[in-house]
Amino acid sequence: MGMEKKAQICKTKDGERYWQHTYEKFHLKVYLPKCDLLGASLCEDAKKGGESKDQKIAFSGEKAVDQSFLGSPLNYCYQAPLLLVFEEKRMEIEDAIAFAKKTGLATIAASYDASVLFVYPTAEGGWDAAGQELYVDLISEIRMDPRYEDGIVRETDFFTGAMKGYFVRGALFRSDIYSYGASANYVARNLLQSIEGQYLWGKGDITPAMCCMQGLTEMPKVLRKDIGILSVANEENVEAAFADCKEFLSVKELDYAQTFKSFVRPLKRWCGELAYEPDLSRLGMKEEPLVIDLAVEAGHGENSADSETLQTIGMLSYANDGLFENGPVPLVLGFHGGGDSAMYFAYVAEWYRIAHDHNFLFIAIENHQFVTAKAVATLLPVLLKRYEGKVDPSRVYATGFSMGSGKTWDLYQYYPKCFAGVMPASALFPVRNNQFNASGVTDPLDFNQDVCVPVFYSGGENSHLPELPSQAESGLERIQYAAQVNHLQKKFALSFAEKETWKDPIFGEEADRKEVVHDDSRDSNLTIRYYDSEDGNCYTAFASVSGQVHEFRHHSAEHAWNFISQFRRRADGTIEIRK
Repeated sequence: MGMEKKAQICKTKDGERYWQHTYEKFHLKVYLPKCDLLGASLCEDAKKGGESKDQKIAFSGEKAVDQSFLGSPLNYCYQAPLLLVFEEKRMEIEDAIAFAKKTGLATIAASYDASVLFVYPTAEGGWDAAGQELYVDLISEIRMDPRYEDGIVRETDFFTGAMKGYFVRGALFRSDIYSYGASANYVARNLLQSIEGQYLWGKGDITPAMCCMQGLTEMPKVLRKDIGILSVANEENVEAAFADCKEFLSVKELDYAQTFKSFVRPLKRWCGELAYEPDLSRLGMKEEPLVIDLAVEAGHGENSADSETLQTIGMLSYANDGLFENGPVPLVLGFHGGGDSAMYFAYVAEWYRIAHDHNFLFIAIENHQFVTAKAVATLLPVLLKRYEGKVDPSRVYATGFSMGSGKTWDLYQYYPKCFAGVMPASALFPVRNNQFNASGVTDPLDFNQDVCVPVFYSGGENSHLPELPSQAESGLERIQYAAQVNHLQKKFALSFAEKETWKDPIFGEEADRKEVVHDDSRDSNLTIRYYDSEDGNCYTAFASVSGQVHEFRHHSAEHAWNFISQFRRRADGTIEIRK
């Protein structure tokens, strides 16, 4: 699976890119129009008089940037549609590009830093001879990954680094199929039903989110009603088969841009269910890109004397309209999991909605695997200057999922006085051998030893990764370290080998107080264990989620916020509990 060698990248006379590859069951042409992201226009902070000698800041505004500037600092894959054109007859690449431009599919793709994919069967007889396995194989070649170039993901094994092949970059849960004549008949015969295949993290439901069928000459075989159906110029007796479909639109002529905006874009297939993309404008929110060129001193440690490097850091901010009108607000920095993106983290854990409901500024950092804790600590005063008078510097918090949990623990470990609290989730990386500790610092003297950092940690009880102390000795080590730093009354002097004797079967030490909160959306329980510190206050909450595998969802995130938001970091570095 996957191309063994990267496809040859070609350019049009206008500088646009395309590439082609033939797989076992289909021919593929990938066209990448010039990027024109809705939020990717930038202006230099110098125009506002804010550029310093050693760092240049760019924020959303006036100056458009070239596509090559994006893709790494900002990743729109989570919202980008997977635009699949099932060709009625196999086209030459020049004709395919002209088709994308004429229909407006090129403009749609450009708005999301996405591609237009043209597909035609390799089987003799074309679509008449193709089966469902063509679509299954096609989706197996798609990867949603923040590391891509020219619409191609180079996938490696996370743990071994072994090469796994080259894949098409795209969000497979946004599979939008445009089909015509023979290819429309193929869709009607094969794809209007539940389809299993390669999903985000293994086998899963890969049923299309939307199927556009034009010029059908066969009666559709509709076995699943929760697929978006866009019927174009089809006979009434054919369309009668779609009458009970959950999302159905019939048009005589197809305006690609208009129907995409009103009908196609909101639809996605999320974990088997037809879901709808939230409309931030209706919530009275804005999603804005931020890109900063930052001079960063290498290394984690406070006394690091390594040379400086200039690093481009991309971010997405989420804020209510008028958020800053009533005085300074809290700031939460978010760090995504491995293999996903800032936008993905903001939407899947629904931090955008928590920010909306609780009136704080949420900023998700893109590709933070290349942004050390040192860089985050360097970035923070730049953000505070940018939002001077708008953000409360005593109420800055951090949260992260999986790989982002590792980054959040790094901040706890190296820069405790920068944050009033942290909310790591779904990863308990070892203290001394964290693979995301890019500086390789292992000397305990470089670690935070006694600066209390309020923490709410949550992990899945059914995870296949070490998220809880009962699941791995390294997880116990992390919890023991947090107990030491936060001066807990319970010392967690436990042995992993003797976990069968632990008072609490998951975290080891019995909590001073325990709260069980049901999550109706998943029919699971969030069990929160509160541990008091030696001063009699509670700064520490360790939680587990029943039935949860490797994930982080709204329910846990909001309870984490409710606990952590009560703390602020005074100017002298101590913690104050807000009344």
